[in-house]
Amino acid sequence: MATALQGLVALCARLMLAAIFLASAIGNKIPQFQATSEYMLQQGVPQPKLALVGAIGLLLLGGLAIIAGAWTRIGAIFLLIFLTAATYYFHDFWTVADSSIRQLQTIQFMKNVAIGGGLLSLVAFGPGPWSVDAWIDRRREEVESAPASQQQARVARTGQKTTTTAA
Repeated sequence: MATALQGLVALCARLMLAAIFLASAIGNKIPQFQATSEYMLQQGVPQPKLALVGAIGLLLLGGLAIIAGAWTRIGAIFLLIFLTAATYYFHDFWTVADSSIRQLQTIQFMKNVAIGGGLLSLVAFGPGPWSVDAWIDRRREEVESAPASQQQARVARTGQKTTTTAA
């Protein structure tokens, strides 16, 4: 039961984390490409159109990887790269003179820090048991723990030899 609950909670967490990134790419950056690149230029982002194409790629690849739980750690790193750059350029509260705007930017900055913490937890602990990554790990363990006769039969069928290392 614990594994089922862990799987459900981890899946919900991945969906919640990925939602903001995919919505940003699909609902804003792609359809508003020109306006977004102009805003990026105003904020001091170098090569804004190229940066925006890169940002969209990071958002889509990272978000989809996290949802599927496939290459999850790499997807989380992609989103961390995006989040770090976006936070630096768009939520630089330390440069704002107006106290009410500085407060709003501080809140946005801290929100991004919190989201970054969730992404770091995916890097550290993985996507959980209901993921493609976990399924691949289970299959690998099954193959490596299979008796030698089953491994030989698999080699004969597929022509692929599995290797194991001694501890």
